[in-house]
Amino acid sequence: MSSLRSLLEARAGEGSLPGAVGLVARGEDVEVAAVGSLDTAATAPMARDSLFRIASLTKPVTAAATMTLIEDGLLALESPVARWLPELAAPVVVRTLSSPVDDVVPAERPITVEDLLTFRAGYGFPSDFSLPAVGLLFSELGQGPPKPQEIAAPDEWMAALARIPLLHQPGRAWLYNTCSDILGVLLARASGLSLPDLLAERVFEPLGMRDTGFAVPDGQLDRFTSYYRPAPGGAGAGEGGALELADAPDGQWSTLPAFPSGTGGLVSTADDWLAFGRMLLAEGAYEGGRLLSADSVRQMTTDHLTAEQREGGALFLEGQGWGFGGSVDVARLDPWNVPGRYGWIGGTGTAAHVVPATGTVTVLLTQREMASPTSPELMREFWTYAATR
Repeated sequence: MSSLRSLLEARAGEGSLPGAVGLVARGEDVEVAAVGSLDTAATAPMARDSLFRIASLTKPVTAAATMTLIEDGLLALESPVARWLPELAAPVVVRTLSSPVDDVVPAERPITVEDLLTFRAGYGFPSDFSLPAVGLLFSELGQGPPKPQEIAAPDEWMAALARIPLLHQPGRAWLYNTCSDILGVLLARASGLSLPDLLAERVFEPLGMRDTGFAVPDGQLDRFTSYYRPAPGGAGAGEGGALELADAPDGQWSTLPAFPSGTGGLVSTADDWLAFGRMLLAEGAYEGGRLLSADSVRQMTTDHLTAEQREGGALFLEGQGWGFGGSVDVARLDPWNVPGRYGWIGGTGTAAHVVPATGTVTVLLTQREMASPTSPELMREFWTYAATR
């Protein structure tokens, strides 16, 4: 592809997604392309400042907010979380992965803040979603594709979590997703602020991320993309298969939820995540101040997993480890797989990374659910373009 715009237009033109915004920044050189429309009806063109549900790109932001509280001395990596989450004071673990949820043994040690940041607390998704203890994460906690208005308030959610056994002993294995939601509750209780207020005060306001939050104000709904998933029985990727509406602008994100999800609840723009990524590349600094120490950023962007922890939780991305709230490339496998690249992908068809080796920030925002092959294919094309431009 000769340009970022032509790359994105090829996908939008074939009908596999309504639109997209892509951004590749290297220093002050920023290339941005906004193509297609906010929705399948083409009611408005996509714009650079269009708002997207960024899903799991929320996780690195939650981790950064945690590090601000650690730097202030309100938390410590080694702190047992039961101080703020008494519901987790006496966790139990299923005897074997396939054991019934009432066949349990006591946890060998307390869950710590670091366990939550590294996704090694024992809660979360393995490769096998059919395990009894994993099923409760969906049925009791509403884990899965984000539906913010359908999740219970934090105290009720934590009470339900306390009734679910761990899948692994604390520190034993990496398991995806749930730890960032637990961390969000912990941050609110430790700070005395709601999670939306804490993130606004600690991250969004300092970095000028004025469009990032857990809901879209009424006056900004005209900038908010609709969110789609492939229609059942529709054509495959690249064939212009039918899409079904999963959420409209006046839907799940139009009001603040009872449970602000630290794992997948945010809406944002390409430029807002660029500001966050530039802060990481600058080792915590931003124009006019410092959000994090260089050591905090280093901890966020360093792989903390052993081979056994990867295997135990079936980390599903070859060549990647896990830092705090995001993946860290540990091997060069493709043009974009550069050791040290940090960031993550969102199930709503989004991705954002920083590449310290080249000083690059990449952001790709689409409104098509990643469950279809189309979004991953586009992401690979986008990452290759960013690595070779």
